[in-house]
Amino acid sequence: MYLRDRIKQLAKQYAAEYVDVRRHLHQHPELSFKEFNTSIFIRKELFKIGVSDIITVAETGLLATITGSEKGKTVLLRADMDALPIQEENVLEYTSNTDGVMHACGHDVHMSSLLLTAKILFLLKSEFSGTVKLLFQPGEEVMPGGATLVMKEKVYQDIGTVPHLGQHVMPKLPAGKVGFRAGQFMASMDEVYLTVIGKGGHAAVPEECIDPILIASHIIVASQQLVSRMASPKTPSVLSFGRIIGDGANNIIPDKVSIEGTFRTFDEEWRSEAIAKLTKLAKAIAEGMGGECLVDIPKGYPHLNNEIELSNSMKNSAANFLGTENVVDLDLWMAAEDFAYYTLNNPACFYLLGVGNTEKRISSGLHTATFNIDETALETGGGLMSWLALEVLGQ
Repeated sequence: MYLRDRIKQLAKQYAAEYVDVRRHLHQHPELSFKEFNTSIFIRKELFKIGVSDIITVAETGLLATITGSEKGKTVLLRADMDALPIQEENVLEYTSNTDGVMHACGHDVHMSSLLLTAKILFLLKSEFSGTVKLLFQPGEEVMPGGATLVMKEKVYQDIGTVPHLGQHVMPKLPAGKVGFRAGQFMASMDEVYLTVIGKGGHAAVPEECIDPILIASHIIVASQQLVSRMASPKTPSVLSFGRIIGDGANNIIPDKVSIEGTFRTFDEEWRSEAIAKLTKLAKAIAEGMGGECLVDIPKGYPHLNNEIELSNSMKNSAANFLGTENVVDLDLWMAAEDFAYYTLNNPACFYLLGVGNTEKRISSGLHTATFNIDETALETGGGLMSWLALEVLGQ
């Protein structure tokens, strides 16, 4: 009871300081695997706290260590660092000053929240046993995912199999609330790249051309049957195309069309089967219409599986810290996360941190140009992760 109250008091005491940290990070975003200044800033913030055991991982990432008063268990806490190639539309005193780059997925919140956690745990290190690893991970937003690079580092491998905790902002949840789901939580993610090759020419003489735009249209429509007619209704699946480039003109049929999309599911066997079916379908349609389709579907992140016993325990601990009314049960989420790689070999719990506030008109979705947060969520995020870490360590 004493530690819980101390954590709450410290989270409240230092929250404003880490709101400023979050604003600095938001104003200075960097793209995946280019988080050089972000890394320097975080290292300085850790030094200010008193954390000096810091090792560079995956070039721009950091792995820091806080050791308690005695030997004991180990827990790893992870925050991602990279921003997105989005032009921010918010008008704020801390709006991104980097053209075309924005923390539209809340990684600035994840970092500042973990720094607040570091502050709290460092101040309490004489009052707990065990070791806390703080992982600031680069490149979550793009394949192959920074997690895969971190996991190749000897310093990470030397940690062994330990509980991993991570959080992600969620604007649909009000600030002050968090959400948990044991077992399957987030989907696998494969990127889909199709290049339809035809024969361009004048739009007035289509009979002399092989129209790749028409072929691409047939492929896009027909491929939806992968989900509607080939997938089991019991297996959540999403196939979406978000980019089509057919660089002709109103009177020019182009030579080729590029299509980009994503396929997501929760079943590895169906995942492989669906990719094979999509490849066969796209090639057959293009060939049948006189063209060709080149298919590139690099394998992406696995689905994220929260270890059931740990996740249920963390949910109960969160209820003890925040009150049961502030802890909600989550449904499956078709988004993807490279934190999933950590869950393959470690007991892990990835949960959602509410950052929305409809009264303040803070409700824009993730990956949008108007995404923002209710900054009171930082006190919740930093305090709760501190408490969960100590619960894992058995305090």
